[in-house]
Amino acid sequence: MLSANLFNAEEILAGILPWVEVESPTTHLAGVNRMMDLAAADMRALGASIERVPGTGGYADVVLARLGGEPSSDAGILILSHLDTVHLPGTLHGRLPLRRDGDRYFGPGIYDMKGGCRLAIHALGLLQKSEMTPRLPVTFMFVPDEEVGSPSSRTRIEAEAKRHKYVLVTEPCKNGVVVSGRFAFQRFWIAAHGRPAHAGAANRSGRSAIRAMARTIERIEAMTDFERGMTFSVGRIHGGTFVNVMPIECRAEVLTVAPTEAIFHEVAERMRAIAGESDGVRIVLEPGPVRPLWQAHAATMGLFEKARILAAEIGFELKHGSFGGGSDGNFTGALGRATLDGLGVDGGGAHTFEEHLLVSSLVPRCRLFAELLRTLN
Repeated sequence: MLSANLFNAEEILAGILPWVEVESPTTHLAGVNRMMDLAAADMRALGASIERVPGTGGYADVVLARLGGEPSSDAGILILSHLDTVHLPGTLHGRLPLRRDGDRYFGPGIYDMKGGCRLAIHALGLLQKSEMTPRLPVTFMFVPDEEVGSPSSRTRIEAEAKRHKYVLVTEPCKNGVVVSGRFAFQRFWIAAHGRPAHAGAANRSGRSAIRAMARTIERIEAMTDFERGMTFSVGRIHGGTFVNVMPIECRAEVLTVAPTEAIFHEVAERMRAIAGESDGVRIVLEPGPVRPLWQAHAATMGLFEKARILAAEIGFELKHGSFGGGSDGNFTGALGRATLDGLGVDGGGAHTFEEHLLVSSLVPRCRLFAELLRTLN
């Protein structure tokens, strides 16, 4: 086992902060590609060969960094990280500046998931510093669009997973618990089409798409059943042109979560029932990206057991669980690959202005990652 003296929380943190200083919401291509530049440079410095795949579908590039040669079928370690965030440009110098408060370090994307991504690179660097190398070929894959369902990168993620034996996902953890399964996610777009009219002179003859959408949103979110783990949430809405024009189109984006295959299909059926026409208003449903259900299976639990033993040798108890937050681990776990998610930093406040990592988590999490790289075979 690597000496504990090699690991220093302040050094790990110092590697993370320059990444957090680059604002990279999914839709900000220049910012996400700047993150790809940083990741490629850090991996190249460790001797990795770099493959940069130009972005498609309006998203930024994908970067793959390989060490130890090309993996053959069912061999090697795939490390999955996304470099996009949900925080819009200006957040860093506005409501979520970099700051430290005791054990908590705040910043946009520091927890989800730049901290875990950079921690994994640091772990590899310490292995090399100790003149050790992973027993298996290692591929780091940096994804640009995870926060919107990975529509441009899913096919490549799944193809890479099929070439590797293990998948380590650097999403953050909560209270030290790693992820051995994730609920299924479906996204939908809803469009309401109304009837045109002058909003002042002929209001009665028109049909407002915005009003229809408001009623539809109430109907959709009322289907949430927390006891069953089935949730419906509308996160984006836009419509209308001028205030004196009856809005004839309104669009909304819906995120749904299902903990079982049966509920997954039930959710889709319920959403399809939303579509239709009534009183001059037409509601149209368009399916979006899907994250398949990933339930703990033998390959994943075998990988968890290896991690649990390593954590005990390091000096802490490692627990696992299945959770509602989606990740690219959904894809690889659903393929049957040994996938362990939530291997990043501990902290909280993901997707909020309270996002932070716990500095105290950096050394134990980095040690665990380094030992997984060193020992998996």
